[in-house]
Amino acid sequence: MSSILRQHAEHQFAEELEALAKNDSDRKPPNWKLSPQSVVTYLLGGKLKNGFEVSPKYIGNKRLMEIAVATLTTDRALLLYGLPGTAKSWVSEHLSAAISGDSTMVIQGTAGTSEESVRYGWNYALLLADGPSKKALVETPVMKAMQDGKIARIEELTRIGSDVQDTLITILSEKTLPVPELNTEVQAVKGFNVIATANNRDKGVNELSGALKRRFNTVILPLPDSIEEEIDIVRRRVQSFEKAMELPAEPPAVAEIKRIVTIFRELRSGVSLDGKTKIKTPSGTLSTAEAISVVNSGVAMGTYFGDGSLKAADLAAGIIGAVVKDPVQDRIIWQEYLETVVKPRDEWKDIYRACRDQGI
Repeated sequence: MSSILRQHAEHQFAEELEALAKNDSDRKPPNWKLSPQSVVTYLLGGKLKNGFEVSPKYIGNKRLMEIAVATLTTDRALLLYGLPGTAKSWVSEHLSAAISGDSTMVIQGTAGTSEESVRYGWNYALLLADGPSKKALVETPVMKAMQDGKIARIEELTRIGSDVQDTLITILSEKTLPVPELNTEVQAVKGFNVIATANNRDKGVNELSGALKRRFNTVILPLPDSIEEEIDIVRRRVQSFEKAMELPAEPPAVAEIKRIVTIFRELRSGVSLDGKTKIKTPSGTLSTAEAISVVNSGVAMGTYFGDGSLKAADLAAGIIGAVVKDPVQDRIIWQEYLETVVKPRDEWKDIYRACRDQGI
């Protein structure tokens, strides 16, 4: 078992990528490790001609993945857009792994991300000693991706300041990165492109300029359509977490996962699953990613402070932490939901008591 806490996608799924490459007879764009068809198979899963089973990385609309992959074969960059927790970063990483065999060329967007983080920087000790030179130049992931013909990832693009965002315009339109200090430029090698992610619920959103938007093809990733789909996503990701963390706990019962997903879907939609009870919606997003986090936390609680199985008491604190973001408004909404929706369900008595015992 590897001692690495979280392996990059190209290492974690190396066997699948190798099997796809061996069975790939379709045309590959320049510098792509797999054909577009095989990239979609890697993302959505499927059985190869030799019987090898590829696990799904994204569970959802196949057409969205085909559009995303097709975009990356053109001169337009890809923007994965949607609510928090809709697997934007997950899809971005796996697209890079399948196309370039390298998902590490990534810039994490924050309010503090500077222009030097996107274009290039300098080793100031060498710069002061010898002046501007190639040796003193510090390459960013974008610059490396351009030189190697690979995919560069920019996470949370809208959290980056607008002036820094616009440094991408020349890179995306001209496929060139000027370095005026050295009177030279870096020209992108075939295979280079950019995948950016953004969400519309972040308090630090900086809208993209019209000029930058035109250089992206936007694919909106929705929340899972059905409860069964969302349960399957949570189950698979939790199993992956247990394997990575080497937890000896029993696999979480689908029934427990279903209860978490049901709670989150009802609070998100503002109505109970049977459509009979209207529910106030809390301030949090209650995304699939948060459901995964709640179950992972519960599994850890059950492993180290329980009997190894996942029980309602192990989940209660995580559920409340996900729902009650505003200690006043969300607390009232949660208490009302607990009394009007959870309490009347006979099979949910344990989770009702566990949540009440938390004192919220």
